[in-house]
Amino acid sequence: MGTLIDRERVRVERTSRSPSETRRLGERIGARLLSGDVLALSGDLGAGKTQLARGICRGAGVPDDEIASPTFAIVATYRGRIPVNHADLYRIGDEDELQATGFPDLVGRVGASVVEWADRFPGALPAERLEIQLAHDPVHPRSRRLVVTGIGARHAALARLLEPRRPV
Repeated sequence: MGTLIDRERVRVERTSRSPSETRRLGERIGARLLSGDVLALSGDLGAGKTQLARGICRGAGVPDDEIASPTFAIVATYRGRIPVNHADLYRIGDEDELQATGFPDLVGRVGASVVEWADRFPGALPAERLEIQLAHDPVHPRSRRLVVTGIGARHAALARLLEPRRPV
């Protein structure tokens, strides 16, 4: 675990020990989201992307009962403290299909964008973003490893929100 900092990039590694802890980490980010922020989530099936996205939305003031995985709708926009565009690119086959969803018109513009399976179309995202890679922990089935990379000053600040807290 640790943090690597350079001019425009911050990398933080974390372990989440449960789905509820993953949601709480998301809430910390969501509470600080601003319009134009882009969060790119990636990881295998069941790695915790949707739990993290739910936490981010909750932190942004979106009521829990409005948050659903947009797997079939592809993109859902929620109203909270700011609009949150939640996209799931798992079922998108190619760039043409991605264009047809209207996704490129939302990302990085009005509201914040949370993109699951972002690694499928990295070229569709702005260069400055917060990337969160989630992975299963082979030893502890409920635990997840998170590698958080903030690219650009704004997203680097968001990454720092997930730095492990040090005892005083």
